[in-house]
Amino acid sequence: MKLGRVIGTVVCSQKEGSLEGIKLMLVQPLTEELKKSGEPLIACDTVQAGEGDVVIYEGGREAALALENWFNPSDAAIMGIVDSVDAAKGL
Repeated sequence: MKLGRVIGTVVCSQKEGSLEGIKLMLVQPLTEELKKSGEPLIACDTVQAGEGDVVIYEGGREAALALENWFNPSDAAIMGIVDSVDAAKGL
């Protein structure tokens, strides 16, 4: 799993049938120190995250499995809202 911050929403007038009813969020990947890492991506929201929330997400085939209808073209899915991160220094 990876860390990210929800920075916006994505609205589609039409989408693939298996994604109907799924909220799409724009997520900025983060390092363990909560600094930006890479380009933003679109993720399916399975936990009702909101803008500004730090989240854990998964990419690849595992992302599709997070949705109720696991036969879908999702590349990323939000799987949790992070309460805190405590990264040990020097690992």
